[in-house]
Amino acid sequence: MWQLVAHGPNPSQRLRQALEPGKTLRLGRSPEVDLPIPWEPVLSRDHLTINVGTASLKLHKRPSAANPVFMNGRPVEEAVLTAGDTFVIGETTFHVGQADVPSPTPADLPVEEVIFSRQDLRRIQYRDADKRMDVLSSLPELISGSHNESALWSRLSHLLLTGIRNAEAVAVVELNDEGKVGIRHWERRRETSGSFRPSHRLIVEALTQQRSALHAWQRRNPSTEDYTVSSDSDWAFCTPIEGQPVRRGLYVAGQIDQMHSIAESLRPEGMHLQADVKFTELVADVIGSVERVNRLESNLSVLRQFLSPPVLQALERSDTGGLNVDLLEPRECHVTVLFCDVRGFSQRAEEAAGDLKSLLNELRMALELMTQEILHHGGVTGEFLGDAALGFWGWPFGSEEAPLNACRAALGIRRRLSALRQDPDHPLADVDVGIGIAQGPAVAGKIGTSDRMTVTVFGPVVNLASRLETMTKQLRVPILLDEATADVVRRRLSTTEGRLRKLARVQPYGMETPLTVSELLLPMSGGEELTDAHLELYEQGVEHFLAGRWQEAYRCLHAMPSSDRAPDFLLPRLAQHNRHAPPGWTGVIELPEK
Repeated sequence: MWQLVAHGPNPSQRLRQALEPGKTLRLGRSPEVDLPIPWEPVLSRDHLTINVGTASLKLHKRPSAANPVFMNGRPVEEAVLTAGDTFVIGETTFHVGQADVPSPTPADLPVEEVIFSRQDLRRIQYRDADKRMDVLSSLPELISGSHNESALWSRLSHLLLTGIRNAEAVAVVELNDEGKVGIRHWERRRETSGSFRPSHRLIVEALTQQRSALHAWQRRNPSTEDYTVSSDSDWAFCTPIEGQPVRRGLYVAGQIDQMHSIAESLRPEGMHLQADVKFTELVADVIGSVERVNRLESNLSVLRQFLSPPVLQALERSDTGGLNVDLLEPRECHVTVLFCDVRGFSQRAEEAAGDLKSLLNELRMALELMTQEILHHGGVTGEFLGDAALGFWGWPFGSEEAPLNACRAALGIRRRLSALRQDPDHPLADVDVGIGIAQGPAVAGKIGTSDRMTVTVFGPVVNLASRLETMTKQLRVPILLDEATADVVRRRLSTTEGRLRKLARVQPYGMETPLTVSELLLPMSGGEELTDAHLELYEQGVEHFLAGRWQEAYRCLHAMPSSDRAPDFLLPRLAQHNRHAPPGWTGVIELPEK
C-alpha cells in the first residue's frame, strides 16, 4: 500500500495518509475533498486528483487550480509518481512512499513497569506548563479541521510528537473483543528511523485495565533479534481513550538520554515521563469527550425524528455520553396507535401530473404538521406510509395518559388544519385528513442497521387504527376511535379538550369481531357547529338504531343539522328498509370493503 506524507512550513502542519490501490482521490484545501490540506493558502479548494495504482500513482492537476504543482523544480500538469518521489505546492511538500504497516511485538518483558491511576497523575506538576498549554491550544482547531477519522488520528499523532519532547513515535491502537491488537494510525518523528513495532503486552495491559501503563526496556544492541520494540525506543506508554466504540488508546514511545537510567527518568528531576503520561491522558480525555458528544448527537439526530423531547431526555446517559439503548429494544407493550392519512392525495397526484413538485411540497407540509402534533403530545413517530403518518404512545415508557395524548394530538391536527382553511392561499387550505386511533398490545422498538435506524410498532392494533382511518370515509367523520379508547375519553377527557359521540357498531370487511366506533370532536370553543345537545340527540338515535327502534332512530338522526355528515351513514340504511329493522337484527352493520 502507498502512503502520502505532507509537510507544511509549520511543524504542526503534517498529514500522513494511506492510499489504497484502485482509488481516485482528490487533494485540495476544501474539507470536502479526500485529502484536505487546510493550512496551504496556495492550494485551490479542489487542486488535483491522484489515481492510485499498484505500481505507481498518477497525478492530474485540475483545470480550475490556479497555482502550479512543482516536481524537480518544474511545474507539471500531470505526473507519474513512485516511491521516493516528491512534489511541492506552495510551501507544502508531499512525499510518496510505500506504507510500512507496523505490527505489535510478541510478549515482551519490561525491566520497569508502572500503572498510573488518575489520583497519581493529578499530583504530577508540569515543569514546562506554558509549552504544554501552547500545544493544547491547537487541539480545538485540530478536531474541527479533521473531516474524517484518518485525518484526526494523523493530526493528533503529530500534536503528541510536538508536545512530548522525547517521543519518537506515536500510534493510535485498539484491542478487539478477541484480544487482537490493531494499529489504526502511527507516526514517527523521523521518517528514516526504521520500522515501528509497538509492545503487544503494554497495549493489552493498558486497554484491558483501562488505565495508563508505562513500560521501559533495558537498552540492547540493535542487532539483537529479541529486541522487541525498536532500536531507538527505551520506553513506551499507552493511555486509553474512553467513550470509543472499541477499546482504543494512544501509544507513545521514545528514548532516554544515554547518561540516565530508566529509574532516573521516572523521577521529577529526570525526564519526568509521568508528566508526559498526564499530558497524553488529558489529550485522550478531550478526544474521548468529543467522540461521546458526536456519537450522542448522531444518535439524537436520528431519534429526534421519532421521539419527543421528554422521551429523549429520559433516554440520555450523561455518565457515558450515550443512550440507554436497552429501552429502545423491541418489546411487548400496551400502546395507543394513531394513523393519519391525507384524503384524496392519490387522485390529486393523477390530476396534478404536470406539477408534482408543488403537490409533493404540500404533502411534506401536511406530514410535518402531523408529526409536530404527535411529538408535541409525547408520542413517537413511526415511518411515513406514503401520504400517511403513524404515531404511537406507550413506548418506550408506559403511561395512563397514552390514549388521551393520542386524542389530543388528533384534535391538534384537526384544529390546525381548520385554522389554515381561513387562508385560501395557504397550500394546506384544501387538505383534509382521516384519523384512526386504537389501543392494545403490540411490539414496539427500534429496527434497522447500524447505518439506518428507525422505530416502529407492529401488531393487530396497528391494523385496527389503519382500518379505523379508512372507515372515516365510510362513516363521513374526521376522527374515529375504537371502543377501549372511547371509554377512556368518555371518563377522563375534559369537554374543554374534546367531545365524543357513538356512531355505530360495525363489522369491517375481513374482521370477525364487530366494533363499536365513536367520533372524537373538537370542543364547542374549537369551531364545531354541533352543540352538546346535538351530540346527545345523535347518540339517542344510535341507541334506537342498535335496539331496532328505527322509527325513533330516524326522528333523532333526521333532526341533526344539515352540515353534519355522520347521519348520512345510517339514514340510507333506515330508508332502505322503510325505517323497520330487518328480521334477526343484531345492531351490527357489515362493511362491504376495506
